Amino acid sequence: MKRLDVYWYDGSRWTVFLSPLSWLFRLVTVARRYAYHAGLLKAFRLPIPVIVVGNITTGGTGKTPLVIWLAQFLKDKGFRPGIVCRGYRGQATAWPQVVNEGSDSRWVGDEAVLLARRTGCTVVAAPDRVTAAQTALDAGCNIIVSDDGLQHYAMARDIEIAVIDGERRFGNGRLLPAGPLREPVSRLTSVDFVVTNGAARDREYPMTVVGEKFRPLGSDAMFQDAEYFQGRGLHAVAGTGNPGRFFRYLTSMGLTFVAHPFPDHHCFSAAELRFGRNAVVLMTEKDAVKFPRDLDGEYWYLPVDAQPDPLFVREFSQRLASLGKQD
Repeated sequence: MKRLDVYWYDGSRWTVFLSPLSWLFRLVTVARRYAYHAGLLKAFRLPIPVIVVGNITTGGTGKTPLVIWLAQFLKDKGFRPGIVCRGYRGQATAWPQVVNEGSDSRWVGDEAVLLARRTGCTVVAAPDRVTAAQTALDAGCNIIVSDDGLQHYAMARDIEIAVIDGERRFGNGRLLPAGPLREPVSRLTSVDFVVTNGAARDREYPMTVVGEKFRPLGSDAMFQDAEYFQGRGLHAVAGTGNPGRFFRYLTSMGLTFVAHPFPDHHCFSAAELRFGRNAVVLMTEKDAVKFPRDLDGEYWYLPVDAQPDPLFVREFSQRLASLGKQD
């Protein structure tokens, strides 16, 4: 049976039967946002700038690569950025959790570990973003980047960036659970920047996510390009919000493989990753942080980097300078 999210994007009409639940979800979502906007619910404001990067749909849009790019950009500008995230599917019994490159993704979530490894920044995971941000502030950070916090209105923000998938856009245009939307599409008119992973439309800034060389899992061996894998028995694994994007990217590199899609944030078992003798397995960077280490065979992952449009870089720089809050 297909996962529900597949039906959101393939034109299936039966999702219309979930519309009453979507209307209820819309009512709650709009009322909650209004309550914060009208001051009925109070948003906590930190004494340092807060940048929120999120999306209005569920699933992968390329948000995490953009957060990694932002962290490096801010460091280059002289900031000490702290990154906060929910720690989705982390099994820790106490929060917040300060995450480093050696943290166990089972406890703090895969995205938190990936962010720590790639940025070298203070990364704090907690379902309560305010608590996470306060922890980063206490650690000496002077600017916060909130990963996937667009709907976390309890934390006031200075800049909002929404990332959308240029291929899938908004699916059937319905809110959860009949569609992929967390908020109405009209929410995009209130954010500071709309960044599109792929082909952009009016008032959107295009972004590409690129990777060229594969890195072996659990090894410091040299990176290899796609040519190294030509003609070999390849299996591609992706436990992301949009596995098809990864598979299409591998195909564009000239690779032929057997695709194995898994749900987003899937916790892999060793049995799921054994594909026979001499098999070579390719995976996303996010999946690599949660792969079992007791595996025999060749396992490689593809690091990727976001490349935002130069116009976005220029206008984001101007917006950042206007805050005037750097220590």
